[in-house]
Amino acid sequence: MAGNVMEFTDSNWQSEVIASEVPVIVDFWAPWCGPCRMLAPTIDKLATEYLGKVKVGKLNTDENTNVPGELGISAIPTVLVFQGGKLVDRLVGVNSENKFKDSLAKLGVQSESRQA
Repeated sequence: MAGNVMEFTDSNWQSEVIASEVPVIVDFWAPWCGPCRMLAPTIDKLATEYLGKVKVGKLNTDENTNVPGELGISAIPTVLVFQGGKLVDRLVGVNSENKFKDSLAKLGVQSESRQA
């Protein structure tokens, strides 16, 4: 994974996502998925902007099938937002950076660039 982007797996899901004390953004992706590659720079940017405030990571759906199955992931890219171990938002497809920021703002989390 690039820079500040974490790698989530079936085995670390409970400790890294569900038990996280900060909100978590999870990008469900696969290496063969073109739209997933288009979304990657946005995910990388969010990971940098929200460093220390939000965990941002990716889960490869080819290598990890349990979590996507449990969550009903039927299309990728799908980005889920968790807070307190609970799913609070689901964004399917390639979305703009602002859509993700708006989702986090609803949780009371602002990026460095949005603080005035």
